[in-house]
Amino acid sequence: MDLYALIVAGGSGKRMGTDIPKQFLELAGKPVLMRTIERFRSFDVSIKIITVLPEDQLVYWEALQKKYSFSVPNTVVEGGPERFYSVKNGLDKVEDNSLVAIHDGVRPLVSLDTIKRCFDAAEKFGNAIPVISPTDSVRMITEQGNIPVSRQYLRIIQTPQVFDSKLIKKAYLQDYSPDLTDDAMLLEKTGETIHLVEGNRENLKITNPGDMAVAEALFNIIF
Repeated sequence: MDLYALIVAGGSGKRMGTDIPKQFLELAGKPVLMRTIERFRSFDVSIKIITVLPEDQLVYWEALQKKYSFSVPNTVVEGGPERFYSVKNGLDKVEDNSLVAIHDGVRPLVSLDTIKRCFDAAEKFGNAIPVISPTDSVRMITEQGNIPVSRQYLRIIQTPQVFDSKLIKKAYLQDYSPDLTDDAMLLEKTGETIHLVEGNRENLKITNPGDMAVAEALFNIIF
């Protein structure tokens, strides 16, 4: 069964406070997106990588690959106005009878163990979603105010979310809804049961300037 990594990188630099989209900021000497792609290449050199970017970033990405002599093969696909459409465009390049990992381009610290757990479980169950337990106390806002919620029953969702390609392609035939914030929710609407596996706590999503500082420190420790 062929393996795919569909890397979705549609961010801008607004929340980072930079003119450069966050996936192109340097992490330990290379753009974040390259570091993310390298994680999947390290997991399996034969994995087929699809990089989804906004139309106005395609030429810049091509130039960056030349600048950094980045040689990891990746098929570049134009994204859409929402993440839903970007993933859907990427899935058009995925062959049937395969497993596809859908991953945030700004999660460069995913562990190889997490990737392996996801692919292994998806091969068995049809899907696998990495999660970690929250360490902070949490409360839920209600119309009456707010109430505490036991951490025992909560999980924080990460990527890569890995799927049998036939199942996730079917899920993406549904209409777009802003309420569906990840791929697992879309698959669940087709009647599939979502299978959770252990993620890794370092697998943060780089969104704000503080995240970048943490990622730099972790990268130097882990790699």
